[in-house]
This record gives sequence, structure tokens and C-alpha cells, in this order.
Amino acid sequence: MARPLRFRYAPGRWDDSRITRDIFQPLDANLGAEMGAPWYAPPEGYEARRFDMDNGDTALFAWADDHAYWIGNTETPSSLWRTDKEGFDEAPFEVSRWAQRELIAELFDQSPWLKPYPHLSWFFLPVFLSKDGRETTREFFYDHAAGFPDATREEALEFYESFFATGVLDEYREVMAGKLGTSEYFDPIRMAAAMGEFDVAYLLDEAGYDITPEIAVTTGHSIDFRAENTPAGGALIEVTRPLPPNRRSVSNPIAAIRDTAQTKTNGEGQLAEHGGGVTLFVDCSSFPDDDWSAIMGEKPDVRHRPAVVFRLRPSGQVEGYSKGSVPVDLPWLAD
Repeated sequence: MARPLRFRYAPGRWDDSRITRDIFQPLDANLGAEMGAPWYAPPEGYEARRFDMDNGDTALFAWADDHAYWIGNTETPSSLWRTDKEGFDEAPFEVSRWAQRELIAELFDQSPWLKPYPHLSWFFLPVFLSKDGRETTREFFYDHAAGFPDATREEALEFYESFFATGVLDEYREVMAGKLGTSEYFDPIRMAAAMGEFDVAYLLDEAGYDITPEIAVTTGHSIDFRAENTPAGGALIEVTRPLPPNRRSVSNPIAAIRDTAQTKTNGEGQLAEHGGGVTLFVDCSSFPDDDWSAIMGEKPDVRHRPAVVFRLRPSGQVEGYSKGSVPVDLPWLAD
């Protein structure tokens, strides 16, 4: 499985003849390719070429006097195999901005339904145009409303667009966007689970907390978030998102949330050695109304405390309950 889109930094002198020999000719021989001018002018001090492959792959190459940058969702020519990789925020700003302008234009050309959602499109660009995941990740939003049941595509996209427009997770874009995955095999269950982390990020931001994702702990695990400005100075938060009963081998929603939470607390789960030091957020946003009503009617324990069990709708409406002493203040919580 390929990783999200990243640059390759290639030191050395490049010119048209070397680019033709070392980049275009291998691509053309293996895939069939056209080399031409980019859609937008490259940054000052750089020249650039765009490569369009017969199979729909794309690559960009920009070079200056003593170095070059390559980015693409296609095979990497062997002349670039030993080059260093850089994320969008690691490459020079002008190069990154130019490449993203090219890629966003291509994304909107291929999937015009994303045009009304520029912040969401920008955030997930590294996976929306990844080598293996470009079709599956877009399908998840287009056909599955980003994991929300009984919601339209437009409702789901508008909700996440408004959240990403806040810029709360911009600094962590590469790691967070990558959670959606870059597999060519469509797995809506795993993708919905990944969106649970964005749901919790939204709730914490709405409650006024600064958040930092992917917190390494002494057990060798990473905890999903730390809410920074709590009364205790910081609160560790782990997220899980159970499947509704009709998508798993349990008979009722109570068993569904307990079984999923147990995977975090038993054996080698992230919470097994942390006791009450981590708050577990159980995102039931995949549950339809009747299953969620059963959960709220009983408010079952999830075998870990403190815990928050909630369901979020794309309207922003949220409902849930807590078990134990939760270190973050969420005004919508029921005891």
C-alpha cells in the first residue's frame, strides 16, 4: 500500500535532456506518458514539467540550478529512488503551493462534486490523489457520506468542510489525513473508524480545548489526542468507533459498544496499562437512530473509566453520556 503523496528532493543539476532521459522515457516505456508544461506557472527560479500517464497517473517535476522536486501518484523512476522524501509542509513553501495548486485543479477536474468543499479537499489531498487510495477515499465520501448513516453526501461534506475551515488540524495534516488510508481495497469500516478521530477533534475544539494528536506514551503505544488546556494541564484521549449491530456479529447495540471498547482495554490494547489515565471516547456516529436510542436508554458501562459515549450528526447535534470522572468539560454530556 502506497503512502500519502509526498515530494522527493533530488539534488544535482537537471536540464531538459536529463529529464527526458531519466524521467520521461522510463515512464513512457512502462506506462505510456506525455510530458508537457504544467497547468500553472512554477515558482520563481524553477522550471517545471507535468507528466500525464495513459493509466490516469500524474507527476510533477520542478527544478532549479542545483536541485529538483518530484511528486506524483505513479511509479517513481529509478533515477529518483535514493532521494529523500518531504511532506507538503517540509518542501519550500513556493514549491508546495504550486504543486498543490496543480493537484487541487486536477482533483476538481476529476471529481467536480468536491469543488464546494475546498478545505476538506485540501486537507485530504495527500490521500485523494495518492497512488493506490485515490478512488477508494473519494468513494467513501461520495457514496457513504463519510460514515454517517441516514445522511446525504452534501450534509456530511458540509459538516467536515466547516470543521477543516477552522484550521485546527492543519499542522497535523499529513499524519491525520493518512489515517483515512491509501489502500486500493475499499474498506468503509476502517475509514469510518478513522473519521471518529475527526469527530472527537471537532467536539474538543468546540468545547474550547487545544488538541495535539498522536501522543507517544511509555508503553510504546500512541494515544490519539491530548487536550491541552484542561484543569489538570492536559488530558489523554483515545477514540474507538464501534460498528452498529447490523454490521457485526453481535445481537444488540449494547454488546457492540462494549466489545469494541474492550479491544482497547484488554491484552495489548492502548489502554490496558493506563488505568484511568486515559479517557476513552466511544464514537457511535455510525449507529442509526433506533440503536442509539437503546444505548441512551440504558447508558451502559463500557468496561473503562473515565469514558464518553456519544453520537454526532452532521448538523453538529451531539448527544452522549459519561462514566467516571471525565477531565474535559463537555456541556452536552449526560451523567
